[in-house]
Amino acid sequence: QVQLVESGGGLVQAGGSLRLSCAASRNIGSINPTMDWYRQAPGKQREWIAAITTAGSTSYADSVKGRFTISRDNAKNMVYLQMNSLKPEDTAAYYCSILLLRRYWGQGTQVTVSS
Repeated sequence: QVQLVESGGGLVQAGGSLRLSCAASRNIGSINPTMDWYRQAPGKQREWIAAITTAGSTSYADSVKGRFTISRDNAKNMVYLQMNSLKPEDTAAYYCSILLLRRYWGQGTQVTVSS
């Protein structure tokens, strides 16, 4: 079992940046190779946006590729999402997640991008 806590969301103007953080309650490097970020906009399904393995390999959804960067610090049990060139359509609740015997989610952090 693992608890995940996101932070760093807020209100930002279009074109701005935010850095989200996700703190895990246990050693994420030893229990699962991959951490993910998802987001869910009002009235829409939750969508996957980025993943990173323990070794640092990354992958991104096309909607955020080139603007968002996922990173992790295994020693601190932290995962980050640097979001640049934000757009109003990036407005959503953002969740970090890890798949063990089941998928675990944090409580989410709200990102609102104004035009």
